[in-house]
Amino acid sequence: MVASKRTPKTPPSKPARTAKPASRARPKKAPEAVVKAAAEPSQPRGWTFLTNHAHVLLCLARGSLTARELSLLIGITERSVQAILADLIADGYLEKTKVGRRNSYAVNPSGRLRHPLESAHTVGELITALT
Repeated sequence: MVASKRTPKTPPSKPARTAKPASRARPKKAPEAVVKAAAEPSQPRGWTFLTNHAHVLLCLARGSLTARELSLLIGITERSVQAILADLIADGYLEKTKVGRRNSYAVNPSGRLRHPLESAHTVGELITALT
């Protein structure tokens, strides 16, 4: 029995990709705080004392921001911000209202902190202590 030699098949070459045309949509202007935070050199990532939920609350206590702006400030994905916003709204820490095509969020300062060790304190106290 003689083993036959096979020649390896090469896949057909793919045509070169063409560049997509540039979007004609106007770039959105970001608030000064977002631009400033994005321009600053990033700190080495490690653990922090506050959760991303607390970061979202603190940012929204300073002013109205979009999910994209929050994600840039906090350093997490926009999808994570959307999930956090949904959590905070469901538990009554935030109130969402539609303003044109945007959502506006208002912090409920009387909401109690969730963990038993901090449940005697409110969100408003946390915001006051950290701002």
